[in-house]
Amino acid sequence: MNVNTCIQPPQFLPLSPFYQQRFHLFSQKPQSLKPTKKSCYFSTTACDNSFKGGLFRVQKGRIRCSVSEVEEQKEKQQQVVKRAYPFHEIEPKWQSYWEKNQTFRTPDEVDTSKPKFYVLDMFPYPSGAGLHVGHPLGYTATDILARLKRMQGYNVLHPMGWDAFGLPAEQYAIETGTHPKITTLRNINRFRSQLKSLGLSYDWDREISTTEPQYYKWTQWIFLQLLKRGLAYQAEVPVNWCPALGTVLANEEVVDGVSERGGHPVIRKPMRQWMLKITAYADRLLEDLDDLDWPESVKEMQRNWIGRSEGAELEFCVLDGDGKERDIKITVYTTRPDTVFGATYLVVAPEHSLLPSLMSLSQRESVEEYKDLASRKSDLERTELQKEKTGVFSGCYAQNPANGEAIPIWVADYVLGSYGTGAIMAVPAHDTRDYEFATKYDIPIRWVVKPDDDDFSDSGKAYEGEGSILNSSSSTSGLDINGLHSKVAASKVIEWADTTGNGKKKVNYKLRDWLFARQRYWGEPIPVVFLQDTGETAPILETDLPLTLPELDDFTPTGTGEPPLAKAVSWVKTTDPSSGKPAMRETSTMPQWAGSCWYYLRYMDPKNSKELVDKTKEKYWSPIDVYVGGAEHAVLHLLYSRFWHKVLYDIGVVSTKEPFKCVINQGIILGEVQYTAFKNSDGNYVSADSADLSGEINQEIIPEEKVIKSGDSFVLKGDPSIRLIARAHKMSKSRGNVVNPDDVVSEYGADSLRLYEMFMGPFRDSKTWSTSGIEGVYRFLGRTWRLIVGSPLPDGTFRDGTVAIDGEPSFEQLRTLHKCIAKVTEEIEGTRFNTGISAMMEFINAAYKWDKLPRSIIKEFVFLLSPYAPHMAEELWFRLGHSNSLAYEPFPKANPDYLKESTIVLPVQINGKMRGTIQIEEGCSEDDAFRLVSQDAKLSKFLDGKSIKKRIYVPGKILNVILGPQNIKAGVR
Repeated sequence: MNVNTCIQPPQFLPLSPFYQQRFHLFSQKPQSLKPTKKSCYFSTTACDNSFKGGLFRVQKGRIRCSVSEVEEQKEKQQQVVKRAYPFHEIEPKWQSYWEKNQTFRTPDEVDTSKPKFYVLDMFPYPSGAGLHVGHPLGYTATDILARLKRMQGYNVLHPMGWDAFGLPAEQYAIETGTHPKITTLRNINRFRSQLKSLGLSYDWDREISTTEPQYYKWTQWIFLQLLKRGLAYQAEVPVNWCPALGTVLANEEVVDGVSERGGHPVIRKPMRQWMLKITAYADRLLEDLDDLDWPESVKEMQRNWIGRSEGAELEFCVLDGDGKERDIKITVYTTRPDTVFGATYLVVAPEHSLLPSLMSLSQRESVEEYKDLASRKSDLERTELQKEKTGVFSGCYAQNPANGEAIPIWVADYVLGSYGTGAIMAVPAHDTRDYEFATKYDIPIRWVVKPDDDDFSDSGKAYEGEGSILNSSSSTSGLDINGLHSKVAASKVIEWADTTGNGKKKVNYKLRDWLFARQRYWGEPIPVVFLQDTGETAPILETDLPLTLPELDDFTPTGTGEPPLAKAVSWVKTTDPSSGKPAMRETSTMPQWAGSCWYYLRYMDPKNSKELVDKTKEKYWSPIDVYVGGAEHAVLHLLYSRFWHKVLYDIGVVSTKEPFKCVINQGIILGEVQYTAFKNSDGNYVSADSADLSGEINQEIIPEEKVIKSGDSFVLKGDPSIRLIARAHKMSKSRGNVVNPDDVVSEYGADSLRLYEMFMGPFRDSKTWSTSGIEGVYRFLGRTWRLIVGSPLPDGTFRDGTVAIDGEPSFEQLRTLHKCIAKVTEEIEGTRFNTGISAMMEFINAAYKWDKLPRSIIKEFVFLLSPYAPHMAEELWFRLGHSNSLAYEPFPKANPDYLKESTIVLPVQINGKMRGTIQIEEGCSEDDAFRLVSQDAKLSKFLDGKSIKKRIYVPGKILNVILGPQNIKAGVR
């Protein structure tokens, strides 16, 4: 037998993580195996003492193991001894208690005289992958806040639910034939189980899912209110159409112009779609940002997304082949009307509605080819600043209204049909994109703005700033703005345009109306029908809600562009509820954003079948006090939610103008640091700072145990001259750096995971996962447990109760406790969770030096620990003699009397000149203060060999020593 054969765990025996680790160790030293019997069993004593008594047998060239029940029992005993504290018993016990007693259930009717605290996590999508350790970061933070506020006497609303409609479940259904509802429910169950294992104090009685008809009934109801008010409408808009797949794709399904699934070409194709008129609320969405307690970066992103700008709409008359005006005008929007004399060409978007009328016969083929190419690009690709500008001449000209010049009309994809008017006046001297385009296609560049602080010169790039206007006068148009400053000139151009009919003042927004339809099955049905004879749109009756999804066995695209719901023929054919005429249902569904726009309201009143939310409950709980989630939702989700909330405010459903009072973005948890070394073509290591990455070079991931730190760099332990690249990446399956929280909870306990994620660094910063880091907080919890419960017994278990006594605490113990209370409270409320943990660590360090542990001190500390490590805190509370949960016990308050420092800093002067300071106790006498000065290494030098003429002492304020000339030894008077 070849004992060097690959060693794998046996298929018939499920191994614990412990034994899986042993297999890994064992496979590194197979030469230590020795046959003991003819039956081909092998002892492992020489291999690893942890395997003592284990048996292996050979099957088909592989070594297989059979572990006796006795050995399994020994292993369990070893694990008990090794555990820092019995979290494996404590955590299931208290999770079961909380669930059985509904400890965190918020009653439907609460005492509204008490203050409220509504803390919410951003709605998670329950993916098939489950949680990784990055997810609990925000969930733990909100849980700490919720637990604190309960103990401070607040009514707390801390719910959880699922944003469960979405593309992944439908894609899985297409690939496997599994109904997305089945997949979604399975994923929800997994997520719920994982969240419960972390001890999160959610009110599971309020759990909701966007896929449940009783929930999306009210999503559909909101859509009908939007429709009534003209805020929902249909329009022709470009979508991502994949001819090969025969379906419309979402933006996230298109990568580099091809479908993510199959790699098929994708084009932009106009299609009739539902739109929501969010632009009608643009000003309010912008103005109300100022009063929100949100990160300034998030508010700025929303301001930029809304993109309000003031300028002018100017009209350029299209010319025929003879240079005469045609009955066609191109309207452009510009924020710089002061540069109108510098406009040397126009650009229209490839999808501009007037383009068919602008193409000359000679250019038609070129323009059509260009349109086809542009249709394959996303808006992001088209507007990328770094990309090379492309375009094609339309063959047509327009007249600049300011100077009467004929200027060419170009077609270019860097102009979008969805922004402004879909056309621009190009001023290459004063716009970088226009300058690059004009330079490439040899279009004239005319300078019309002179910088205030510089002489005019063609510097080889556009000048985009303001200044004095030049080359801007025309007797034909009657417009002269030469010599005026840009702002004044802009106002004069707008006034001239308005007077002459060449344009008007205009406020514009980058914000576009919201595309509110998906050609997919797994989403909320849109509650409208189309009359068969006229095509007229009619809403279904509110009393007929919810309009539920029909059951389908085939979710694949139709191939015609129609959504999969078109296959549900008997469901699609219906009658108009008002007229009774034959009608067809809408077969598009709502986008995934729909259900997450208002879910926070449903948590307030989740079982109400008569209205979206009871007005009294909404008025009490609104707005959300703290809303925590990732910065990736800074724009779309928050903006859409604010839009819907303002509509609901206008129709009297909600009482506040804004839904979220305070938004906090948690940082990202990156995977563990990876160390990369480089090897040349000869297979030799080369230092990262000298490696030629453009040449033939290979990369190799180096294990952490083979790496040491040298200064600011990391190097090979075996050859410190080889510098490595150390980098942490975002957790992803493709990188293989995902850490499953289930594994961490199994190894260290949920409290350790919670504590570590809060201790890694500032909550809002990105952090790098480190297994050695979690071992540190695990040891801290073990020290805390042993301090209060006592050392383990010989068999590894712990005694009942605690070692705390009923004696009175000392002043020093009280001062240590109340400093900890003050710090922990302040840091939790400031979401500086890591420094709150540091304060508790300092307390434990101090408490280990005490001879006795007063019960009153330990009780208060357990309260401080409970928001962070609730399982351990509950068990310690129980061991202190209490039968009920501590979840609603009063949180400690710091006594200011114990926070006063007993020592003060006393300034010391010698002959009236400041020479230093000393630390003294309050009430320190003059003699004691002078003795400290005499003993101070720095200050005593000024006294050496001098006589003391006089001492001036102001208690607690200053000591001034006046020296005499005598050469005598300084001493106490």
